[in-house]
Amino acid sequence: MIRRLWLLAALVLVCACAELLAGRGMSPAVVGEVLGGGGDATERHILLELRFPRTLVALAAGACLGLAGLVLQSALRNPLAGPEVTGVTPGAVLGAVTATGLGLAGWESPLAVVVAACAGGCAGAALLWLLAGRGQGDPGQIAVHGVLVSAVLGGLTAMVLLVAPGELGSVVQWLVGTTEGRVWQHWHLLWPWALVWGATAWLLAGPLTLLRCGDELATAAGLFTARARALALLCAVALTAGAVAAVGALGFVGLLVPHVAVAVFGADLRVTLPGAALVGAAVVCGADAGAQLLSRLLAVALDAGRLTLPVGALTTCAGAVLLLAVVRRAPSRTF
Repeated sequence: MIRRLWLLAALVLVCACAELLAGRGMSPAVVGEVLGGGGDATERHILLELRFPRTLVALAAGACLGLAGLVLQSALRNPLAGPEVTGVTPGAVLGAVTATGLGLAGWESPLAVVVAACAGGCAGAALLWLLAGRGQGDPGQIAVHGVLVSAVLGGLTAMVLLVAPGELGSVVQWLVGTTEGRVWQHWHLLWPWALVWGATAWLLAGPLTLLRCGDELATAAGLFTARARALALLCAVALTAGAVAAVGALGFVGLLVPHVAVAVFGADLRVTLPGAALVGAAVVCGADAGAQLLSRLLAVALDAGRLTLPVGALTTCAGAVLLLAVVRRAPSRTF
């Protein structure tokens, strides 16, 4: 297992290097020259002040979403649970957008956006918790309720955008999910948040493993299931809020990454949780690099001067296809 973690860490490094090389304005040769201490002031600014923080934010956000998804699926004993389909991500989006529209937060103050996103994520998760009978329904039932809650919260977000178009018209890409324009300020806010709640998730590995076995076995082992599940859900909401506030609503990352992590590392969450963080980091960073390359190809093919494809569009399209496979095998899967 440890060897697999190291191999996955190497894959994350490859994805990070790919993203550093994928952006506009500089060829890979120029990037290498700047890394070697050369290049002019503009080239150094592009690499050190734009590409590096963008890459680090993508890695941290992906790790947060991967951890949040695995924590949710373990706490709810539901392979279809995830930030995107449990109301957590749509609630976080609604909270951040509403706070911005009311002037309580702004994109120049990421901390206020994180707080607002966390509050919205908690509200979305609580609404699903009430509708689904405190998480005791079967996977299909929770998935249906999650889609309903997400649709309602998405509609409310659209209403806020219509009410305050002047203040919020520039966040459309953020609603889809993008790392465009992320700078060191976003990274300095995100990494301690991700570190604290990531460590909390890892400390919950034992209780989460018991919850995956069922409440009866967990209670017999001496676990206070209600308290452990509530703490796990709070941790998942906080991780999701940090990622959403930094890069927006990246579709299907938190839902599908845990399936990959469990398939690779097994049910021991002491190893699988770090694995999910690495898989999430690799997926988001790799998808962002792919989105930048695809944007350049489409710009040439369509004769468009500048075309930006948000990474969230890529993860959503790919995730929708993979979700069909997960749903098909979920009814016969022993969680």
